[in-house]
Amino acid sequence: MTEHNWYLCTESRLEQQFSDHIAPFWQEHVTLGSFQGNGDISVSYAYCIPEQAKHSVLISSGRIESLLKYKEVIYELYHNGFAVFVLDHRGQGLSGRMTVNPHQGYIDDFQHYVDDICHFIDAVVSPHQRGPLNLLCHSMGSAIGALTILQRPGQFNRVVFGSPMFGIRPALPGWLAKALIGINRCANWLLSGSSGYFFGQRDYHADEFTVNRLTSSEIRYQLFRNLYAEQPEIQLGGVTPQWLAAASAAMWQVEQHAQQITLPALVFSAGDDTVVDNKRQQRVVANMPDAEYILVEGARHEILIETDAIRQPVMKRIFDFFSGEF
Repeated sequence: MTEHNWYLCTESRLEQQFSDHIAPFWQEHVTLGSFQGNGDISVSYAYCIPEQAKHSVLISSGRIESLLKYKEVIYELYHNGFAVFVLDHRGQGLSGRMTVNPHQGYIDDFQHYVDDICHFIDAVVSPHQRGPLNLLCHSMGSAIGALTILQRPGQFNRVVFGSPMFGIRPALPGWLAKALIGINRCANWLLSGSSGYFFGQRDYHADEFTVNRLTSSEIRYQLFRNLYAEQPEIQLGGVTPQWLAAASAAMWQVEQHAQQITLPALVFSAGDDTVVDNKRQQRVVANMPDAEYILVEGARHEILIETDAIRQPVMKRIFDFFSGEF
């Protein structure tokens, strides 16, 4: 196999690339839309299709993320010949909220996320799809993506799970996690009669780069935080006990049925991740029949916005994988 010269953005020119290239690209080539999901919740999406595209990629993002945060990744995919489709999961990004406080991370069942993706595929992706459809997932989006694969086993060609949320940290014993979630749900109900935060959670807060747990790339971290400051409607804070209960159920379901995820999978595990449970991640991936587990040394949780030294080899591997060249 000859090495492909994939197009990639660089940290040294990233600010200029955003202003001179990515911003006008977004205006000229990206189609934005929305649909009404279950419970009459608005779900926002975007897509872009280059000429001569031979492959398609659907992005399933992580918790608190918006499709607007993926502009660099979308720009790279597009310029490497991939048709790109992405949605904001309900309750975050540009999509509608289910709580009075728009900062609360809430869901009562991950099946709602799966239903939204399935509707998105049927109504938007399939009519515009070019070539085989691949799935690119990050963190919470990996749990959602895995559940979608289990529900529609023939839908996707290949899948990449990045820092997959197959377990979260701190990794509490199951009985203790359930007890804490139950106590907190009761406390919220007694105090307000509606959803509240889980213990210690709060509204959106931008940590200083020096104490952030997400990336070691200062420029990519700052661009992410600047975006959320400029568009406060996409900000999301901590989780509710309902979200935690639903996430626990979803992760358990993925682990119990991992052997049924038979399509080719690449799994990138961030070596310095303090957000998800890498040990449980390894246990789940070991049961997937055609998965390759790759430990990315030195990477924090958000590999897709890491330093060039960490990110570029990962992106090249993803492009090779989705194009069938690896």
